[in-house]
Amino acid sequence: MRARIVPAREEDLPGLLEIERLSHPNPWSKAAFLGELSHKSARLWVAKVAGLPRGFISFWLVLDEIHILNLAVHPQVRRQGLATSLITLALKYGRRQGAHLAWLEVRPSNKAAIRLYQKLGFVATGRRPGYYQDTGEDAIIMKLSLRDHEA
Repeated sequence: MRARIVPAREEDLPGLLEIERLSHPNPWSKAAFLGELSHKSARLWVAKVAGLPRGFISFWLVLDEIHILNLAVHPQVRRQGLATSLITLALKYGRRQGAHLAWLEVRPSNKAAIRLYQKLGFVATGRRPGYYQDTGEDAIIMKLSLRDHEA
């Protein structure tokens, strides 16, 4: 799939909100996305296919770490490599900026995401009990050493 990954802009929000709503049981609000657009540590990138938002990644770069906060791909284009492209680009960016570690949290029930993260080299390092407020589900904490990873 040919996608162009670019920094998100406010005019991308309707598409991002649709992807978010279709992808997560407790979707981020418009205000949350606006906060990501305006925060100095945040990066919000959108993958566009034929000019339409079809996926996004939100991550923070703080000191020498990347924290991936949100990743979603429109259901119509899942399993075509878009999520891998988004994460890989974020990891490359982080390495160029001097990051040494990447972190994320994932629901234990999200088996597809866990497989993707493991394929990319992330390893589970712990749990955050009751992390997801909507279900009370724990979060699996996963990390990737960017020193050992060829992003």
